[in-house]
Amino acid sequence: MAVQEDSKMNEETDNKKTVIKSEGVGISFFSGNHAADFKSRILDFFQTWKLPERNLIHPLKDITFEGREGEILGIIGSNGAGKSTLSRIIAGILKEDYGVMEVKGKVTALFSFGMGFNQELPGRENVYLNGLMLGIDKKEIDKYIQDIKDFSDLGEFFEQPMKYYSSGMKSRLGFSVAANLHPEILVIDEALNTGDAKFSQKASAKMKSLVKDAKMVILVTHSLRYAQRNCNRIMWLDKGEVREIGDPKTVIANYRATVPKRNVQRKRRKLELRKTETEMTDNVVIRAKDVSVKYKLTTGDFWALKDVNFEVREGEVVGIIGHNGAGKSTLCKTLTKILRPDAGHMELYGETSALLGYGTGFNPHLTGEDNIYLNALLLGIPKRRVDEKYDQIIEFTGLGDKVKKPVKDFSSGQKARLGFSIAANLQPDIFIVDEALSTGDLAFQQKASERIQEMMSRAKVVIIVSHSLSFIEKICTRGIWMDQGRVMFDGTVEEAVYKYKESQGLLRKPIQKRPVRRGQGAVKGNINRSGYRQQKVVNKKSGTGKVNTKQPPKNQDVNQKTTYK
Repeated sequence: MAVQEDSKMNEETDNKKTVIKSEGVGISFFSGNHAADFKSRILDFFQTWKLPERNLIHPLKDITFEGREGEILGIIGSNGAGKSTLSRIIAGILKEDYGVMEVKGKVTALFSFGMGFNQELPGRENVYLNGLMLGIDKKEIDKYIQDIKDFSDLGEFFEQPMKYYSSGMKSRLGFSVAANLHPEILVIDEALNTGDAKFSQKASAKMKSLVKDAKMVILVTHSLRYAQRNCNRIMWLDKGEVREIGDPKTVIANYRATVPKRNVQRKRRKLELRKTETEMTDNVVIRAKDVSVKYKLTTGDFWALKDVNFEVREGEVVGIIGHNGAGKSTLCKTLTKILRPDAGHMELYGETSALLGYGTGFNPHLTGEDNIYLNALLLGIPKRRVDEKYDQIIEFTGLGDKVKKPVKDFSSGQKARLGFSIAANLQPDIFIVDEALSTGDLAFQQKASERIQEMMSRAKVVIIVSHSLSFIEKICTRGIWMDQGRVMFDGTVEEAVYKYKESQGLLRKPIQKRPVRRGQGAVKGNINRSGYRQQKVVNKKSGTGKVNTKQPPKNQDVNQKTTYK
């Protein structure tokens, strides 16, 4: 496949030194050739009386490109395109089967959140563990340990076991370790997807400062907007081949053009109908009364949730937002009965299905097919129902024959596809998605959005936890903003996002508009402060629309009790 290279970008980078040079690099393996799956292969043989087929797979084919000193190179593409495989070859974790990969410099790699961390060790000790695994000696880590702590913004959690960390907090610490130990070449593979907006801005500034002192940064991501803002060049991988390299805006536009288009008119009408005209029923599906959850840390009791009160009615799609460590994931675990409240109580009226991060509940050594049953049974869904929906689940994943392979061979995006397909196709009464779509590609996010809207039409309650505020605004009918375990605002999703952005200093400066001359006609309709046209909201009972003006205390008192309605 021919590679299109932007000529202007070549002129700008020709004078810079080549840091990475890849010439015709490829990697291949035989499917079904997994030592860890020997037991499964023997069982399959006795069931079918024939050995499984072994096909030659090419995750990467003839990869040719150059990485220049001082640049941030973005790598994009759909799930399974070969992005993570290429990252691992650059980092030296995998060895190419043919071609030549020449890397001039020491590579520091950050692969997804939590990789290389020990859940029982505190954050400080995990810094040393992660740093040593990256090949950095202890004396060097000693020198920068305070910088890492300050950059991560974890506060007292830096000294606590990582099993109490949210996915976003793990993401913060992982990036802080990799970026503050002065890497020569930094590879970031989907490691910032669960970070909140404020930390993403901080990480963006750090990456740009790194390329001044280091040699280059490679960013693998599904966030096209983030890639366009921060990368000097973009490489688009498609089915293991380089489709295009060049100017970020051009390459991303070409990639977007290949994503299958939705029936926009029909779906938009359905979304507007749900958000503005359909009345919510009076049937309460979830009721939280003074819910509080505490963790016993080495420094004493920490209240991850404190006096949380809300009701969710049938037909609502609720988005829960807040920075890392605000209590969002703890609330989801309470809703799914993984955690029990230490005070107050949570009432659920219906069957709950949850997708808590990609890969949660998967056995890496089992195939995707086997993990469908494992994941469903962990969710409390009977095998009979899985049998009925099995073909629909397989079709919805869009993974094809990949589902017959062990999950350990799946990319993070493919795990997200499989997990969402299981939970969404089993028609639960209450569907909870906690950052599980952060690694999905553009096409699957569109597909997932449509499925969530279909679930809305069946009067199911959907709760979505995400740092993607645009995704929350697009899908949800109501927003709950949390901070330090408390509900700060509960009301329309546009207001919730606006107030959260305002508190984090994320609002863009207003554009100075020229005065409208007479006869030019102004836009009709009221526009709210977030720039959205005010819509008629029929459901007056959902959310109070009030801001909790009482700031969460820094030193939480165990005996304190405050109720916010």
